[in-house]
Amino acid sequence: MAYTLGLATEGQTRSVAPQHCATRVELSVIATSLLDRDVTSKSDPFCVLFHEVDGNWVELGRTETAVNNLNPVFGVKFQVDYHFEEIQKLRFAMFDEDKCATQLYEHDFLGEFICTLGVIVSNKKLHRPLILANGKPAGKGSIMITAQELSDNRIITLTLIGRKLDKKDFFGKSDPYLEFHKQGEDGKWMLVHRTEVIKNTLDPAWRPFTVPLISLCNGDVDRNIKVEFDCINPKKQKKKKNYKNSGVIIVKLCKITRDYTFLDYILGGCQLMFTVGIDFTASNGNPREPSSLHYINPLGSNEYLAAILAVGQIIQDYDTDKMFPALGFGAQLPPDWKVSHEFAINFNPTNPFCSGVEGIAQAYSACLPHIRFYGPTNFAPIISHVARFAAQALQQEKAAQYFTLLIITDGVISDMDETRHAIVQASKLPMSIIIIGVGNADFAAMEFLDGDASVLRSNTGEEAVRDIVQFVPFRDFRNAPKETLAKSVLAELPQQVTQYFKQRNLPPINPAPE
Repeated sequence: MAYTLGLATEGQTRSVAPQHCATRVELSVIATSLLDRDVTSKSDPFCVLFHEVDGNWVELGRTETAVNNLNPVFGVKFQVDYHFEEIQKLRFAMFDEDKCATQLYEHDFLGEFICTLGVIVSNKKLHRPLILANGKPAGKGSIMITAQELSDNRIITLTLIGRKLDKKDFFGKSDPYLEFHKQGEDGKWMLVHRTEVIKNTLDPAWRPFTVPLISLCNGDVDRNIKVEFDCINPKKQKKKKNYKNSGVIIVKLCKITRDYTFLDYILGGCQLMFTVGIDFTASNGNPREPSSLHYINPLGSNEYLAAILAVGQIIQDYDTDKMFPALGFGAQLPPDWKVSHEFAINFNPTNPFCSGVEGIAQAYSACLPHIRFYGPTNFAPIISHVARFAAQALQQEKAAQYFTLLIITDGVISDMDETRHAIVQASKLPMSIIIIGVGNADFAAMEFLDGDASVLRSNTGEEAVRDIVQFVPFRDFRNAPKETLAKSVLAELPQQVTQYFKQRNLPPINPAPE
């Protein structure tokens, strides 16, 4: 690693693009009490990992064979790429090795376990029974799967200052900056980071900065690096006998820490709390008519149900009890038929929780005949409802809970000022909002709430401290594969989760060892 002093000329801009790495997860497998298929000895088990691709199981890898062992601890690990916004279905199958077999099906089957990668990482250590092909338990056989993130997320923080540097400019002092280079395998030096330029000074104090350790030294703290701190002027060195240097660079701080990732928080025990808010305003149309957005077609679906399932089937893996509040707004409710903008779709205000995403879908379908669609389209009550629970999590000293609200709507917001205020306040909380627009309405107001283009402000001018809203129109995905919608609406959520916890300096509940 070389530290070289640079002097910028007027108008130069210096930046290095950030580096992004795919998240890779290592899965370790232990099995216990496997079925004994051998006559003269115990089974010789091995584990095969499959992942689902277009409805078919494709093999990813195999462990070694544990000879004569019903309780194997496999040494070979599985490595898979992790994508939060996808349903990644995995199948762990145990077999008793037959040395004469040439095909996998010729080995004796000892049981299997099927789940998503999301379930594994949200549990960190997952212990489940093995199941036979007929759906019955494989005796007392069980499997334990442990997940670990492989990405090196350590960062190095440096604070540097310069003292008595050379004067390089004719009419003023120097404009110094620092460049950091690392040596590649070919011996050539490559730029890793460049500091900001400090104008007209011989005693610069650069802002503290962080660099991924893997960028600095390939993650190897014992790797040889070249560090040059003295600033030598060859011309002055030749002319002056007592010349030492033309200033020095001083390292005031050099600290290696862990830059926690989304998976660090999830593997550490953080729960993603999921709530659904559904628009039951009159603009949706009569749910008994095929033209209505709430009409459930002969296949048992509509755009509201498709949106609930697309998002919920992924997020539900990250909540252990899988009990989710489902709320409605914009409808008249029995028996007095007053308009409500915050009601439990299971009609149980003290317990609005539904069991899993399928429970939300069932409660939604069941409530349709019993309410009258009305209006207006008010978001603020639903947002404030979830925000009250998220505010309770402000007391947490570690990253324990993060709340996600999915709002599905067909039209223009009626309470824009109140909604803007509610979102700005929610941006201070462990909370994100996903809005899916169904139908063909003008969703310009939704785009405004999604702070990608500019910082969202309340009607009083207060700025949101974070961008917590993601909006997508369902119509853009009608003819796309169903997983495409989830990828779009959930793409920003991991970053929003990590951003909040980092801003609050909250570590994972159970951080992985360094």
